[in-house]
This record gives sequence, structure tokens and C-alpha cells, in this order.
Amino acid sequence: MTTFPAGEQTHHAVLPQQLALEFVRADTPGSRDETAHGHPATARGTGREHGRGETDGHSTEARRRHAKAENRSGDAPTQDHSYTGGVGASRVFVLAKDGQPLMPCHPARARELLGKGRAVVARQVPFTIRLKDRTLAESEVDGVDLRIDPGSKGTGLALTDEKKEVDGQGAVITVRRGLVSVELQHRGDQIHLCMQQRAGYRHRRRSANCRYRAPRSNNRTRPTGWLPPSLRHRVDTTVSWTARLFRYAPVTEIHMESVAFDTHAMSAGRPLRATEYQQGTLAGTEARAYLHAKWNRACTYCDATGVPLNIDHIRPRSRGGSNRISNLVLACVPCNKAKDNTPVEVFLAHQPERLTKILQQAKTPLHDAAAMNATRWQLTEVLSGLGRPVHAWSGGCTKWNRSAMGLAKTHTLDALSVGQLDHESGDAIVRFPGQVLVAKAAGRGSYARTTPDRFGFPRLRRSRVKRHFGYVTGDLVRANVPTGRWAGTWTGRLSVRANGQHSLTTPAGRFNVRHRNMVLLQRGDGYGYSLRPESVP
Repeated sequence: MTTFPAGEQTHHAVLPQQLALEFVRADTPGSRDETAHGHPATARGTGREHGRGETDGHSTEARRRHAKAENRSGDAPTQDHSYTGGVGASRVFVLAKDGQPLMPCHPARARELLGKGRAVVARQVPFTIRLKDRTLAESEVDGVDLRIDPGSKGTGLALTDEKKEVDGQGAVITVRRGLVSVELQHRGDQIHLCMQQRAGYRHRRRSANCRYRAPRSNNRTRPTGWLPPSLRHRVDTTVSWTARLFRYAPVTEIHMESVAFDTHAMSAGRPLRATEYQQGTLAGTEARAYLHAKWNRACTYCDATGVPLNIDHIRPRSRGGSNRISNLVLACVPCNKAKDNTPVEVFLAHQPERLTKILQQAKTPLHDAAAMNATRWQLTEVLSGLGRPVHAWSGGCTKWNRSAMGLAKTHTLDALSVGQLDHESGDAIVRFPGQVLVAKAAGRGSYARTTPDRFGFPRLRRSRVKRHFGYVTGDLVRANVPTGRWAGTWTGRLSVRANGQHSLTTPAGRFNVRHRNMVLLQRGDGYGYSLRPESVP
């Protein structure tokens, strides 16, 4: 899952070409020009750009062309000295000669360093360059902040810097710029389904075609802080990417949104007070009696009465449905068998009025809210052990910042809005990256030694090795297809086969490539990468 359309050494999909290369004095050993972050920003109209310090009033025409191209993108002030901010290019990670992280630089600056031979490509995704003539001791680094917006299905991470500037009235304000945005997509739902499937296979092996075997007693203890694998995955991947960004950027602080969801109030659909928390939907009754009274002791699907009624899930459990009382209805035996695990929209497609009535009482499952409540303290505790100060902020603060800046609702923009901003004093978010790196957790393979059929019986024998002809599933490769429909140069994520005819996934589609026609760009790390444009205000 990657969207690099062609095999380029520096991947123009990651390094978007601007109108002109940046004209800077990058050969001064004692300056910070290497990373496009020079002296601190000064007041508007002094001839220096915001937060860059690479012009001193004697800029050349080439530099002015570049500033004009970046105008209103968060990198240069406008003609009337008013700064509106906006969308800018995503920054490129820079490493020193000794591998230590320096300040991220502009893509145009990275292209210039690579073109002059002063840097080499250290990593393709996320794109990182390493300087050949500068160490961390010879550089001056301001540091950046990492802001995290945790989520159940996805987590937003944003690298930002904040600088003090003087506005038109002479007041000192804080401006925040987004440098790099990453959207981490979890696979907790997939892990949960795999665990259910494994439990089903085990249950069948213990009971099918055998005399009755009672299940094992549930007397096994769990260590303190234990989380189910699907929830542990959310914590581990977020911490893993946090540690990875520490290696690529000089992170000094972590700002994280910490939110507790009131599932009882969410279930009631209104705020609760005092003793109302003790009186839930099933207070004083049971689920079956509650459903009999709610549906008048009749089948929900055919209105049959005087027959045995079963409890049915509107959204089947096999399709992500929950045992929430709003997801349960009464069904007679024929309707229950006929519906099976069919979506209710398909089962009642010929009865739109009945379908509308049933869907009106169904409510959104609380899986995501429960997952966030279960993992927020674990995430905060693990992040605190990474050696950086961790600041927790409320969701209301994030929403207020995002609404005040007029930003759209995405994980990455929420991450950019995490933390304190004094809007009354003029503090503002002046820039966010135009492209977001999407890292989708894909796993590193399976422990299964056979491929089962839908009944759980072994169907195919899987290979005992993961590497075939030098490649492993998940590797980022560049393929040169000489002939055929897919002739050309392609870059994408690989899925290996033992016969050497590997499968390559590209933005244009998926096709087979011989191993001899490929070149390895980056070893697989358990994630599939793609790029998406950031939502504009």
C-alpha cells in the first residue's frame, strides 16, 4: 500500500518540486543553514522569513522567486506584513554525519543538498537524508514538539515548532507551525477477528465429532497492566512510532490528548447527574423481559405472535455488532434462521418502513470509546518512560484550538491543535503540511503453518521460510517491467512467493513481477505507506 508512482532516487512524491530551488548559504560550518532553520524569527518586514533566517536583506532574485512561490503557504509573510498562514510543504528529516537528528528542512533544501553531494538518502519512507560533512556538535538545534491525538482506529502525530514573533501592534505572540504529519492506522479490529477465528477453530477441535469435553476453567491469572492483544497493539504501535520519530527529529517534548469517554452518558444520549448513573436501561429488569415489552412480544421482522422468540442481533456479531441492548431484537425461529448473519439492510430491503423503524432504535457501538478508556493511562505511562516530558491535554482544548483556527476534523489536524494556545493574545497555528504520510499497520506475517478452509481444516501447507530470492513480504522495491501491460518502472510494496513471481502493489493496481526485475529500496517494517492530501479549512 504505497503511492509512489515512479522509481526516483529522491521520490518526488515525497519531495514535491517547487518553482525554484532554495538559494541559501549552506556552506558555512557554524550556521544552521543545513537544515533551513537559521536565526530566530524577528519582527515582520525585516527581510527575513518566518523561522528560517536564511536571508538578511540582501537576497538574490532566485531567493525572491522562491519566497514568492511559498507566499501564503506558511513560509513567508505577505506584502502587507500580515500573516494568514496556510498549507505548506511537508518537511524532510535530516540526520547529522554521526546519525543524530537535526532540524527538518524544506524539500527544496534537501534536493539542493543531495544535488551538491553534501547529503545522501538515509531512508526512503519517511524520507530522510544524512549530511556527510556536519555532526551534531557542529550544529545548532532548536528542537521540535511531538503532538499526539490517540484514536481507536487511527492516531495522528504531528511535529511542530513554536516561535515568538512580534505582530503589527508590537505585541509578542506565539506562532505554531506544523512540520510533518503522520496518520497511523491501527489493525486492532483485524487482530480481534483473528483471535475470534482462532478461538472458533480451537472450540471446534475440542467438540466436533468427539464426546463432550468441558471447557477449561478460567482460573489463569493475568499480570498487572495486561491488555487484550487488540488493545495492546494500539499502545505498542503508537509508542513505536514515537520512538521512531525521536530518531529522525530532535523532539524535546510530547503533548498528548488524554480523553475519558462517559460511556453511560453516551448510552443514555444525554448528560447524567448523581443517582442517574445507578439507573441504566436494564435497571430492575432483564434483557429478555425488556425486549418482550419493547417489541410487544412479537417477531420484529414478521410480527408473528404466540411462537417461540429468539434474541437476534441487528448487526451480526460476525460483522462487528455488539451485545448492546439497542442492537438486540426479538425474532421467530424461521426469521432468525433466514437472516443468519445477513446485514439487516439486505434482509429487509423489500420492507423499507420496517427497516427504518428498526434502525431508528439502533445506536452506535461503544467499542471505540471503551478502547480509548482502557488504553489512555497505559499510553501515558509508557510514553513517560521514553525520556521526554509528557504533557496531557483535554479534548476540549484540542477542539477549541481547531475551531478557532478553522481547521478540518482529521487526526493529524487534531494532533496539530493539541496543547495550549492563547487566542486572545494572538497565538495562532500559522501552517500545516499539505501532505500526510499514512502508515497502515500490516503486520509481519503469521505463525500459522497451514492455510485453513472456512471450516478450519488445513487446506494448503505454508512455506517455512519468509525470504524468497532475497525479498520478504512488505519490502519497498522498484520494479522495471520490460514488456507487457505493466511495462515501465514501478515502486510499491511487495508480497513474495516461493516461485520467484512476486506480487507488487502500486497505486495503479497489483501485478506480478519476476524477482530479477526488482531492486530493493527499503526493508519492510510492518507498515504500508501512502500519501494523502491534508483536508483544507
